[in-house]
Amino acid sequence: MTVTNRRFVLASRPTAAPREDNFRLETAPIPELGAGQVLVRHHYLSLDPYMRGRMSDQKSYAAPQPLGEVMIGGTVGEVVATRSAGFVVGDKVVGMGGWQEYAIVGGDGAGLRKVDTAHVPLQAYLGAVGMPGVTAWVGLNAICEPKEGETVVVSAASGAVGGIVGQLAKAKGCRAVGVAGGKDKCDYVVGELGFDACVDYKAAAGPEAFFAMLRGATPSGIDCYFENVGGMILDAVMLQMNAFGRIAMCGMIAGYDGQPLPLQHPALILRSRLKVQGFIVSEHPQHWPRALSELGAGVATGKLKYRESIANGLDSAPAAFIGLLQGKNFGKQLVKLI
Repeated sequence: MTVTNRRFVLASRPTAAPREDNFRLETAPIPELGAGQVLVRHHYLSLDPYMRGRMSDQKSYAAPQPLGEVMIGGTVGEVVATRSAGFVVGDKVVGMGGWQEYAIVGGDGAGLRKVDTAHVPLQAYLGAVGMPGVTAWVGLNAICEPKEGETVVVSAASGAVGGIVGQLAKAKGCRAVGVAGGKDKCDYVVGELGFDACVDYKAAAGPEAFFAMLRGATPSGIDCYFENVGGMILDAVMLQMNAFGRIAMCGMIAGYDGQPLPLQHPALILRSRLKVQGFIVSEHPQHWPRALSELGAGVATGKLKYRESIANGLDSAPAAFIGLLQGKNFGKQLVKLI
């Protein structure tokens, strides 16, 4: 068995956009397992926008990523050694192993979940049948609560979360409209994922042009908005929201590097009696079993579609993460480790 582990730790906190030198690659020996411990060989590492917030030491909903420790991140892999009665060698598992090739998990595998790869690919448990998929499910069903015939808009619509939001909305009989950057992404959102329309914000000359494009795609107004981006897109959506509309605030990637994102028309929240609710999916454990069951069935039957951007090898993780924050990925961003 390999006796060393390669891992990325957070070396410094970015003051603006992250750089590759904010991370440090280390090699460390793998110690002998203690009682109840499990050794997992990671096959895929998940890269997600929330990691940018954890790299800062500002007050947030979760503790900052400690300096000098393995970068946080979801992982899927295989048990290669075990001293836990609950796991055997060969079990496929999903967990939060971080940016490293191996992880030792204690507490009889606490935090690890066995997964079935007979009908769902292993890496899908980091995307459509994982945290991003559940995020889409919770934000849409528990916060937006769309009704048949309503219009649902989602930003970052070609991404791991947004693409699922639109498909779930269509399944409920809603009009699904995406916002994405570039013709290729919008063509995918409509042609492959089945959205009714997609607005390419990169094709807009400015905020007024974008609003005109959005209004053309939502002739009956907007009833539900799933927010991943913020900034100009949120301002335009609020102008088009119907009375008693619902906004699920999932992410504000436009401001992740510290840029202020002031609302241009906050009075619309009162005037249109909008419900605006931020949410963190880990704080809604009651919904996870049902969400995972429905998402898994959708992927297994081919009814739920998704796309992946895959970087190869642990060394590629920092550049792939920076590219994710710049919108260079297309679908779920993964790092293939084996």
